[in-house]
Amino acid sequence: MIKYRLGCKDCNNTFDSWFSSSKEFDKLKKMKLINCNSCNSLKIDKSIMSPRILSSTKPQTEKNLNKFIKMKSKIKEFQSFIKKNFKYVGQNFTYEARSIHYGNKKTEKAIYGNASPEQIKELKEEGIETTLIPWVNDKDN
Repeated sequence: MIKYRLGCKDCNNTFDSWFSSSKEFDKLKKMKLINCNSCNSLKIDKSIMSPRILSSTKPQTEKNLNKFIKMKSKIKEFQSFIKKNFKYVGQNFTYEARSIHYGNKKTEKAIYGNASPEQIKELKEEGIETTLIPWVNDKDN
């Protein structure tokens, strides 16, 4: 496979396309099967494409993976802080949040737990402050 930068002589549009070989490009052009994707002109020329050269820098996927690992580590640190300083109320989060907000229940610690997006929306509509926090399971590496 070979990739060419193609250029239209009529509208000066440039675009890339893949061909099985240089001969295949010539054959398709001769059969008038290559046209500009902008103006539909058949006056298309190919340009020489420079090969992709490997650099000494890390590939983008490795950089992204490193960022993900660092972010996951920070989330786990934050989770550890929450677990030490907040009370876990599980699926009862919306009930507990309302009880505290409306003064029916006193608590020494802030709470955390689980709630659906709809439940969070309802709490916010009632004026109850909530914050969504990304959570990583302990068993995840």
